[in-house]
Amino acid sequence: MTADQLLPAPAGGLLPAPAIVVECELADGIPRLPCGDGATQAVVLARIFSEPLGLLNVTLTSGGIEPDQLARSLVDEFGPQLRERLEECGVAFAGTLPTDGIQPPRTPRFLIGRAAVMRDGPEITAAVCTRDRPQELAIALQGLADQEYPRLDVVVVDNAPADDRTLRLVATAARTQPLRYVVEPRPGLSWARNRAIDATGSEVIAWVDDDEAADRWWACEVARAFVEVPEAGAMTGLVVPSELATPSQVLFERYSGVSRGRGFARAIFSPATRHQQSPLYPLPPFGAGANMAFRRDAIQAIGRFDCALGAGTSTLAGEDTAALSSLLLAGGTVVYQPTAIVRHRHRRDYEALRRVMLGYGRGLGAFYASMLISHPSCALELFALSRRAVADQLSRGSRRLRELNGFPPELLALNRRGVLQGALMYPLARRRAHRLAGCVSGR
Repeated sequence: MTADQLLPAPAGGLLPAPAIVVECELADGIPRLPCGDGATQAVVLARIFSEPLGLLNVTLTSGGIEPDQLARSLVDEFGPQLRERLEECGVAFAGTLPTDGIQPPRTPRFLIGRAAVMRDGPEITAAVCTRDRPQELAIALQGLADQEYPRLDVVVVDNAPADDRTLRLVATAARTQPLRYVVEPRPGLSWARNRAIDATGSEVIAWVDDDEAADRWWACEVARAFVEVPEAGAMTGLVVPSELATPSQVLFERYSGVSRGRGFARAIFSPATRHQQSPLYPLPPFGAGANMAFRRDAIQAIGRFDCALGAGTSTLAGEDTAALSSLLLAGGTVVYQPTAIVRHRHRRDYEALRRVMLGYGRGLGAFYASMLISHPSCALELFALSRRAVADQLSRGSRRLRELNGFPPELLALNRRGVLQGALMYPLARRRAHRLAGCVSGR
């Protein structure tokens, strides 16, 4: 019996069925969707002229989905966006899509913007922080090798390695792509993120997790955020699943995927938007460290990443949220740029999902503790938001719990327990981080 077969049944007694994940570039034509491997749904990332439009959920039939059927579903879901993008480049839109591709008479506006970024965008370092996961890292490095952006450097930060497998992998990969390798001996993702800042002089540092594959236009679209919003100190991008082959992967996507308020429209967060979106709550929708970049001067100005937070510490997560929130509290600007895409390999088994849910909870609780210590002036705002936070987590009528109807209660309880644990663990984790910093500075 597998871990997923041991998954507690949600309301109704049914586990989420696997889904296939498909990418559809409308300009190249619309594919036929097969049905297989027990999947009953297809999740289609729809793009036009490489620009992502959104995710379409399609119910699969025993015979699959024919191109004309998929075309009708795409028009039903994205009709207004399709009309805008087609008509601005000279293609008449009568409410249908050709299944054999689109040849626009004029260059799409999105591609005109990309050409400007390719010409004028900043130097970027892509930093991959990893710890003893060479198989996953190999996929991440291949995604970075395929980037189209001309001013991209790549550095691998090997965090407290137990052996030389990562070193050997990077040495092999460096024969065919420009790569640099550095070691951060202190265990913890924040230590590794900060080591990446030290290892490069690029204007922009972008972080990609070692269990992700970056879209080939990812670096260019990271640069687009800083070119088109020049006041931006940081940006985040879109994280889509690379597969939804197990119930645990489907559950994770429900809990923390694209549907959690981070869609396909650019959003700009700054002091001017604080009355609409607090930097502190709800759990900030400005993106995640799995696809995140900072200008060097912006991350330096907020003291870099908090080494008491993040994977590899007792708090398990939260360093990305703390950095983004600190930038906003300091008067900075964060751009959510959904055209910068990475594909994440969600954990396949249920026990790993349990650890993730606990980690997210601990990271959130530790994040709030860190805000109170590092930014005491936000205490009144946090107190004012606390009633709403409790209601969102516990009230059956809350929007968040309605969205998660049928989600395994055990996982939600584990996440809430983690919030309390993280708040209590943060002070001790902070003291340990200070000791580690002192040991190194005293050498």
